[in-house]
Formats: sequence, structure tokens, C-alpha cells
Amino acid sequence: MQMFRFVTAHRRGKWYPELLLAQRQATAIGAGFFEARSGAFYQYPGTRLETRADEDFPHPHAPQQEIAA
Repeated sequence: MQMFRFVTAHRRGKWYPELLLAQRQATAIGAGFFEARSGAFYQYPGTRLETRADEDFPHPHAPQQEIAA
């Protein structure tokens, strides 16, 4: 699964599993806005979208495997 977040020059958003959810939360950090009529998301200049594979970074609450000595 892929994760998404928006980053500005001074703030970075949390990772979200869906692009639409990341876009909705990006408005809170000033990374962009939704146009009311079309529902389209517009990111502000200097804002970038980062992605990552969720498998590369395990969830912080996922059970950890023990390493045998």
C-alpha cells in the first residue's frame, strides 16, 4: 500500500493511506485548498507531495518481531 503526505517549507503533514485524505488534511498545514464547486485540490507553490510504500515503514503499533540471539 502507498502512503501520502504534503510538505511545505515550514511544515510537514502526517502520512495517510489515501491521497484524498492527505489532500483534505493538507489544508490544515497550509499546503493547499479545495475548490468548492469542482472539489479539486490545488496545492500552493512550494508544496510537494511525498509518497512511500507502507511496507517500507511498519506501523508504529504493529507487533514487532523478536530477533533471536
